Amino acid sequence: MSDNGSVAAATWEQVELARHPDRPYALDYIHAIFGDFFELHGDRVFGDDHAIIGGPAALDKRTVMVIAQQKGRTTAERAMRNFGMANPEGYRKALRLIRQAERFQFPIVAFVDTSGAFPGAGAEERGIAWAIADNLVALSQARVPIVTLVIGEGGSGGALGIGVGDRLLMMEHSIYSVAMPEACASILWRDIARKVEAADALKLTAADLKRLGLADEIVPEPPGGAHNDYGVATDAAGAALQRHLAALEAIDIDRLVEERYQRYRKIGA
Repeated sequence: MSDNGSVAAATWEQVELARHPDRPYALDYIHAIFGDFFELHGDRVFGDDHAIIGGPAALDKRTVMVIAQQKGRTTAERAMRNFGMANPEGYRKALRLIRQAERFQFPIVAFVDTSGAFPGAGAEERGIAWAIADNLVALSQARVPIVTLVIGEGGSGGALGIGVGDRLLMMEHSIYSVAMPEACASILWRDIARKVEAADALKLTAADLKRLGLADEIVPEPPGGAHNDYGVATDAAGAALQRHLAALEAIDIDRLVEERYQRYRKIGA
């Protein structure tokens, strides 16, 4: 195998690890890291989307607002949570939580884990693009610290809908990209079989994003991946979240919002 082929194969192994069905999902991290998590439901417009969960929780001695994408573990739960692919009402629920966090001055902690927003006709009819865009504006302007942790997949606008913040942390074997490899291969070459090549071209691994200056920290996982030891993975994630939140809380809020704005302005420059 050529060097390029070896690199592409290694990248695809990272994609498979990020998607491993036994990896800890958002609720596993939430229950391990936070106390007194109180889940809030509904967008007050259409309904409740189980692909996105959230609510206030205790982290150390502070109250934070948790917003997360939750995949299902069992077949029934996967169907209920739509495999972590949210509809507009999911993003509008997240928007409601963002505004509550601002009102009560709760820092926001977001757990990203989705292959993308749901692309169905109903989602389009109910304004999926508009809902995500509203969240991008709200998160970019929110006057509270925001830390985002990618725990599995971070796919396209579906991830960005809850993923804009002051710090981006990635679990060691997570991925984050403008599109998932299969979608990229379909769009560019009309050939999903070229997904491995697409994954390598996308530079979607945690190491890639850290090297490009997009990720602020790679959170280590136990040997072989987070699914091999939930405790080690969640302890490392919790420590990283507390460390970054403490640093952000020490920054004047006007400066923090301006730094967040400049952070996204310079991406790709």
